[in-house]
Amino acid sequence: MWTIYLKELLELVRDRRTFIFTVFIPVFGMPLIFSGFGYLSSTLFKQASTAEMTYAVFGKEHAPQLAERFAREKGFHEIVLASQDDIKPAIGAERIKFALVIPAGLTGQLAAQQQGKIELHYNSAATVDVTRKRVLAVLSAENGALRQQAMARFNLSKEQLAYTLDPIQLEDHSTADKREQMGAVIGGMLPYILLMVCLMAAMYPAIDTGAGEKERGTLETLLLAPVSRSAIVLAKFLMLFTVGLTSALLMIVSVGVLIHFFGGLVGSDLVQMLHAIGPLDLAMVALMLVPTAAIFAAILLSISIYAKSYKEAAGMISPLIIVTILPTLVALLPGVELNWRWAMVPLTNVALAMKELVKGTMDYRMFSVILLSTALTAGLLLALCRWWFNREQVLFRN
Repeated sequence: MWTIYLKELLELVRDRRTFIFTVFIPVFGMPLIFSGFGYLSSTLFKQASTAEMTYAVFGKEHAPQLAERFAREKGFHEIVLASQDDIKPAIGAERIKFALVIPAGLTGQLAAQQQGKIELHYNSAATVDVTRKRVLAVLSAENGALRQQAMARFNLSKEQLAYTLDPIQLEDHSTADKREQMGAVIGGMLPYILLMVCLMAAMYPAIDTGAGEKERGTLETLLLAPVSRSAIVLAKFLMLFTVGLTSALLMIVSVGVLIHFFGGLVGSDLVQMLHAIGPLDLAMVALMLVPTAAIFAAILLSISIYAKSYKEAAGMISPLIIVTILPTLVALLPGVELNWRWAMVPLTNVALAMKELVKGTMDYRMFSVILLSTALTAGLLLALCRWWFNREQVLFRN
């Protein structure tokens, strides 16, 4: 059995394409992609928040203070348009980002303590609405100044004004510390990434070790070797298990090294949270990957053995990615928390357990149950794979 296991590993190392998918991408590709995306998104957000924003104002004489405030605001640059009919073409041509239309009589309305309205014209078809956010920030400052004037006119103190605006105010006192708050976000994405790496790393070797052997005609030779079919299945299973688990573990190490040297670029809070995760928690995350990698190895090997050719195996295994993603995404849905019911759902329980480990709120009794149930599932799937491999109708479908 071990001879077959080493032979499969040696073939994997010799295959450059498979080696790239199983080692290079998890260790270097994925961490660099996610780190680069995080750095790029934070940089773009900063640039969008401080970039020069051109605008037009109509009716400045009706609210000169507000117009002056926009003119003084850093990063805003006024463009003069001939008429309001030019607003939409100017926004479409990106000459201006937004336009304000101040109605006549606004100053009188405010002086009479009546609420006034101004029109904001802008292109709202954006995923992140930076324009409206920046305009509201300037307008909030103007509203604050008007409140101060109203307070002086009605002889209201700050406390009385606060009571007038918000008689009852909600004061937040979160019981979650920084690690728990950020761990809920990071921990939700971590299992998704790790499980995908674990699955995809073993995917191509699985296709080659089953359907590939059929195409090359080497499966019959292997079956004639003086070893039992159970030993052959176990050797191929262990090879896929080794590849999947090693890739996921290498990715954890790679991300850890990356954060250690370049963590300052992605924000101090994130680095503090990651430093709070102890070696025991990381070891338990890695331990949770062991039966999960075994589940993937057994399923992939079963499909590959059934397929007639390399192409058919690839077509049958590709939908498995969606099947893997959906239970993992369930763990991100609101209301889905780790309890005894969800602890029995395969893959979702693993994702929830990893999330709790990152947050530092893991119930270790439940962790044992999840580990045991996942290991039992892997064992059952391996037994199914062995039964599958012993069937002549499956091995020689063509």
